[in-house]
Amino acid sequence: MVMRLSQATALRRITRPSILLRASAASYYTSPTSRRPAASAPGSSWLSSWWTGRNYATVSAAELEFGQPVHETHPHLLKAGETTPGITAQEYADRRAQLAFSLAENSVAVLAAADLKYKSGAVFYPFRQESNFLYLTGFLEPEAVAIIQKTGPALGDYAFHLLCRPKDPRAEQWSGPWSGLQAAEDVFNADTAGDIHNLTTLLPPLLHNTSHIYTDIPLTNTNTNTNTTTPLTTTIASALPSPSSSTPIPLQPTINALRVIKSPAEIACMRHAGRVSGRALTAAMRQPWALEHDLQSFLEYHFTRDNCSGPAYVPVVAGGARGNMIHYVHNTASLQPDEMVLVDAGGEYGTYIADITRTWPVSGRFSPAQRDLYEAVLSVQRMGVALCRADANVSLDQIHRATEAGLREELGRLGFDLGGKGGNAMDVLFPHHVGHYVGLDVHDVPGYGRSVPLRKGHCVTVEPGVYDSVCVDETGPINLTVEAVKEVVDIEALRE
Repeated sequence: MVMRLSQATALRRITRPSILLRASAASYYTSPTSRRPAASAPGSSWLSSWWTGRNYATVSAAELEFGQPVHETHPHLLKAGETTPGITAQEYADRRAQLAFSLAENSVAVLAAADLKYKSGAVFYPFRQESNFLYLTGFLEPEAVAIIQKTGPALGDYAFHLLCRPKDPRAEQWSGPWSGLQAAEDVFNADTAGDIHNLTTLLPPLLHNTSHIYTDIPLTNTNTNTNTTTPLTTTIASALPSPSSSTPIPLQPTINALRVIKSPAEIACMRHAGRVSGRALTAAMRQPWALEHDLQSFLEYHFTRDNCSGPAYVPVVAGGARGNMIHYVHNTASLQPDEMVLVDAGGEYGTYIADITRTWPVSGRFSPAQRDLYEAVLSVQRMGVALCRADANVSLDQIHRATEAGLREELGRLGFDLGGKGGNAMDVLFPHHVGHYVGLDVHDVPGYGRSVPLRKGHCVTVEPGVYDSVCVDETGPINLTVEAVKEVVDIEALRE
């Protein structure tokens, strides 16, 4: 793709040891209003609300503070050119170009950042960006809005506007640094950056005369779900045209079509998460555990190794019959030597996740009955993984049906009475779907159908009891979590 000049310039800045900063390092931390040209001309108030300063001085980016790691400040976490771990500024620009290319003529896409969530009172959770916003911007702060404006029919014909918080030394003394308007352009490649507090002034002109608005922001006059309506989305909704004049088009299906096919860089991120997570699970199998909580703590620590950021989801650590509960997350019971322990856990790298389940004997040795049942389930799981290839031309739904048939055969061979084809025993023994898409989310691309034939770049789980994260290739699967051992002989050898 031929990059626009502004993109190429910004990319060159972030890949060099120093960044060209407007004005000086000192003024970088002052209010952007103080560095705008004086609005002396009549009718210039809207334009002056956007960042327009272009006075440059060379300052090392390593001397500055941003709202997230950048290569200059965190070279141990990001390589040159990366905006987030494993994903370059160029890839984020390409994603925006692909999205704009997918939109109807004269369209705009509007996305809101996630809000900071609170556990209790003033105690907040670690911030996690909304996945579609993250996918298109790489910007990891709340109180932000991204506007992607289609400007022509060709790939790359778009403008990227980012509204975010301006630098505020007093507020940042309490909350830690955030990136500000200048970094929105220099680091995140926005064509224009604006103060989020001026949203109701800045957004309407961008939407004026637009034929189509794509957004998943709930409009307060049509959606009363308080779980999705936030102060930010309420403000955005008030700035959008009324549904009677321009009915917004859901954005999720269009982004799903892009996100569901993983790029080589995304697959590499997931492979790293799978490698670290798999090794953690294998290390856990090497030693005996008396308490579910101790095993959970061991895994969560190891999920922070090698630049991974911790657990991708609340882990399941379930001994004995508790393993029959799909999302048992109490993890408070003791583990008995004659039981099996089921662990559903994975880490994440650059917000890309690993989803793994392993089950093994607490004692380290399978009893004959445990071995028979485990190997029956494992053989079916291997069959499901083998079907994750493009040339098989099968969907997750088809793999599910093949898996259920395989389990019926294997369990019947062991003497299980499943009540025939009309019986409901399989609904009890196998109550969930065999798999789902994985990526930035554990259950990725919500709403994307499981009846779609798998294509190269799809990443899914295959999970009858023991399961892996798998990437679909043309002629075979790529197991992203192979370091987590699962063969009986390998599990038992870990304690020898």
